[in-house]
Amino acid sequence: MSLGDDHGYGDSARTDASGEYGGTGTTRTRLPESGPYGGARRGRSSSRSLVTVVGVVVLLIAAIAFANRGDGDSGGAPDTADKPDTVPTAASGTAPVGTKTAGIPTGHARTKQGAQSAAANYAVSLGSTGMYATTTRHQIVNTVYAPDVAENQRADIDAAYSDESFLTNIGLEKDGKAPDGQTFVSRVIPVGTKVTEFSQNTATVEVWYSSLFGLSGEASTNPVSESWFTTTYQLTWADDWKVTDFQQKDGPVPVARDQRASTAEDMTKAVEEYGGFTYAR
Repeated sequence: MSLGDDHGYGDSARTDASGEYGGTGTTRTRLPESGPYGGARRGRSSSRSLVTVVGVVVLLIAAIAFANRGDGDSGGAPDTADKPDTVPTAASGTAPVGTKTAGIPTGHARTKQGAQSAAANYAVSLGSTGMYATTTRHQIVNTVYAPDVAENQRADIDAAYSDESFLTNIGLEKDGKAPDGQTFVSRVIPVGTKVTEFSQNTATVEVWYSSLFGLSGEASTNPVSESWFTTTYQLTWADDWKVTDFQQKDGPVPVARDQRASTAEDMTKAVEEYGGFTYAR
């Protein structure tokens, strides 16, 4: 995650947050960076030092994708020769999964729609506050990733999320909890999904999402801010779709409206009162 261009509550606030974890170790880690109000974008280096030490790609704001925004009618005959098989991001009528493991939707269909649903649901879990507590982190990793990937990377993931300098850098206590009087927010909001490759055993799914990350509370120097990313997930079929690797990139980022940022009290109340969703295509 990268947190910057910070302003206090009551002013427009915008902070990037991103992170990556690849099952094959082929993707670069970006751990959250934060600073006091007015800090330079990506200005701190402690989390980048952690990248070198840990040497594992970890998804901290794990993410959801969408790359079919240019599929609208441009007035001429559609050129489908080089386009992936996409459909508008709208409800398909397919019933969502009916089972959960450790609170994470599981039992996705062995179809393109099922792969998209899995990618969206897993991104929400990987980008949640549950990744900052050992017990829930293990549950998420074991549920979301293919068994061999989870087994091989679990120790590195634990090392990244429990590093005290990293936790301090994003404003958390050494046990991964928020300071007294503040609420830690780490939430991924899927906007859409797209399948770029598919077979009965593997799938590649792009997910476009907005993320919220930071600490809400009057004393917070890392206010909750919004950022946008697209993550491409490589999935394999193992009695359900499971993540084997992914790559993440910034955007597409919409133009921000001139809206006043909510107070810390309102933000905390919203995070505590508004729950998330189970995503299905």
